[in-house]
Amino acid sequence: MKYNFITIEGNIGAGKTTLANILSEKLNARLVLEEFADNPFLPKFYQQPEQYAFPVEMFFLAERYKQLKELLPTKDIFKTKTISDYLFTKCLLFAKVNLREEEFRVYQKFFDIIQPQIPHPELLIYLHAPVSKLKVQIKQRNRKIEDGISDEYLFKLQETYTNYIRQHNIKTLFIDTTNADFINNNAQLEAVLDALDKDYEIGQHYLTLPG
Repeated sequence: MKYNFITIEGNIGAGKTTLANILSEKLNARLVLEEFADNPFLPKFYQQPEQYAFPVEMFFLAERYKQLKELLPTKDIFKTKTISDYLFTKCLLFAKVNLREEEFRVYQKFFDIIQPQIPHPELLIYLHAPVSKLKVQIKQRNRKIEDGISDEYLFKLQETYTNYIRQHNIKTLFIDTTNADFINNNAQLEAVLDALDKDYEIGQHYLTLPG
């Protein structure tokens, strides 16, 4: 594999954790998974988003920073293989969708102080799926707090992610997962593994999965 630090991103329900688990096992890589279940404000946020958006995003910011600083010391990160199922910048992307303008300005000040201390991945794998499939996969994983996630919210997140990738110089492998099944379709998984042996330039690169 050409890359020692890979991050997988995508919308809610895109399959980030599933692919991260599979790749870490196949590549014998250290696995870093987001600990979203520890956020005490998350259930309240889904019920009353306007009231709890700021504390939920601040808690995520602090927890992601703490986890990545502890697990990914800069001096070691590019010496061992690591697969993460989230990009630290997702803090800012979710905050942009969820926070009021004045709250977002305050939040960004904290983010701008913290973000330079976090190592950047050598490659970002972005999983893109239509909202209809995201809804199916969210339902399948059966997390009660996610029952009320709306199509509109998923569309906003999708747009925010894709705009960020287009506007920033990130080495990105963009995978359309509309018909993906990395657990049962070995050919699709092999296509991803083969893609990780390629030396990409900065920008977006598209991988078409076999049927």
